[in-house]
Amino acid sequence: MKLVATTIALLFGSAAAFAPQYMSHSAVRASSSQQTVVFAEPKEEEGGLDLDLEEMFDMFDAADKGEDFDKAIKDVKKEK
Repeated sequence: MKLVATTIALLFGSAAAFAPQYMSHSAVRASSSQQTVVFAEPKEEEGGLDLDLEEMFDMFDAADKGEDFDKAIKDVKKEK
């Protein structure tokens, strides 16, 4: 009897998980508030290091050796 009740509960739970969602008033409000993010000014991104492939591998090697990041980037940029 417990097995039947557990099976029925699992079937109803999984059926509810895959049931279609209807748009409610709060869902419409949430979707309209997301538009402000789309039309907002883009965030300024940090400037990258602009490394070529060889310099990237040199940085990976330095990181594997446990070197300080600032020292390693100065050494990589000096080699050029």
